[in-house]
Amino acid sequence: MYPEDLLYTENHEWIRADNGTGTVGISNYAVEQLGDLVFVELPEEGDEFGQGDSFGVIESVKAVADFYMPVGGEITEVNEELLDAPEVISEDPYGDGWIIKVDIADESELDDLMNSEDYQDTLE
Repeated sequence: MYPEDLLYTENHEWIRADNGTGTVGISNYAVEQLGDLVFVELPEEGDEFGQGDSFGVIESVKAVADFYMPVGGEITEVNEELLDAPEVISEDPYGDGWIIKVDIADESELDDLMNSEDYQDTLE
C-alpha cells in the first residue's frame, strides 16, 4: 500500500528522490483521512522552502490541511492539473497525483524521513 521506493514524513507527505530532484505527494492514508478533495492551493515555480515549511493547502469536504516540505529546496514544477481536478490525488496519490517537484537543497535531509515500513508502523 505504501511504495517502498518513497520516503515519508510524519505529516503524511512522500518524496521520491532522483538525482537531486524530489517528487512530492501525499500518502494514501492522508487521502483516506481527508475524504473527497475539492481544492488545492499550490506554490509557484521558483518558490523556495525549508524542510517542514508549509508549501500549500488541500481542502476536502471534511477538512483543510497544509502540505509540508519533506526537504528544503526550490520548486521546479507544480502539478497544475490538480488546480482543476484535485480528485486526481485521490485516484492516484503515488502517480498522477504528485503535487510538486523540488530541487533538493540538502540531500542529507532525506535521512530525517521514514521508509515505507517505518511509516506503516506509525499508522498502526
